[in-house]
Amino acid sequence: MNDSLDFRLAHIPLKNGAGRMPALGFGTLIPDPAETVNATRSALQAGFRHFDGAERYRNEREVGEALHAGLAAGEATRDDIFVTTKLWNTNHRPERVEPAFEASLERLRLEYLDLYLIHTPYAFQPGEDQDPRDSNGNVIYDKEVTLLDTWRAMETLVDHSRCRAIGLSDVTLDALRPIYEAARIKPAVVQVESHPYLPETELFEFCKQNGIVLLAFAPLGHGLRPGLLEDPIILSIAARVGKTPAQVLLAWAVQRGTALLTTPKTAARARENFDISALPEDAFNQINSIQTRQRLNSVVHTGVPGFIAQGR
Repeated sequence: MNDSLDFRLAHIPLKNGAGRMPALGFGTLIPDPAETVNATRSALQAGFRHFDGAERYRNEREVGEALHAGLAAGEATRDDIFVTTKLWNTNHRPERVEPAFEASLERLRLEYLDLYLIHTPYAFQPGEDQDPRDSNGNVIYDKEVTLLDTWRAMETLVDHSRCRAIGLSDVTLDALRPIYEAARIKPAVVQVESHPYLPETELFEFCKQNGIVLLAFAPLGHGLRPGLLEDPIILSIAARVGKTPAQVLLAWAVQRGTALLTTPKTAARARENFDISALPEDAFNQINSIQTRQRLNSVVHTGVPGFIAQGR
């Protein structure tokens, strides 16, 4: 559960790792390098202290540049910020895990990571090509390594003290459960698509029972329209409480006990997305009663990202 009633300051303790994760996180899936720097810096200035990146995004250097500039300017200290990045699918073989981790640290200009995630539970053919395909355009998977093999290598990163917690991303409960049961160091965080159209209730309950933080990406439904931002229930609640639909959706995510990631690309949007507060109980329950069910990103089925953020 969040340890602050002020959602802007809310942190969730990592029971299976060190430290506390700020509930409000900034996701860095931004294709343009210059925009990455500007948006990350704006998020820091707006108050975000949780930053989520990935090797796959190909912009860790830009994220590191923005964070380094903000720290140098005194906008925050390293202890204030929580930084995550992710191991890509082509680096699942155990001997590739630590070199990939070290390369991400170097690009981010950090001495340690707060959280390192396995980006998806699918291993691709190892190598420099992040998207290996055969002559028919099909992904080439690596059958020589299991997810548990990769997890064991992740555990050694924690042993070496430069990684404070580990977890998984884009994973189903069926894939998570055997890793949790076999793990020497339990997953601290599971990052998945989650919003009122995809509440992931069963996975969330498992996480709560086992001290795992559920970190929701796409809490605004990927910004796709029509969608959550135009849902009549969300619109009516926003009008009633004097907040934007985006603020209502983000508040719902924190209020139910998850952390979240949002990707505002402008300073104004970053301030909006950070300025959230608790919803009245009846409004929160109204959102819980939404019956629409829709997954917007099929990455959990293939390991192949299928979406570029729309800038909310």
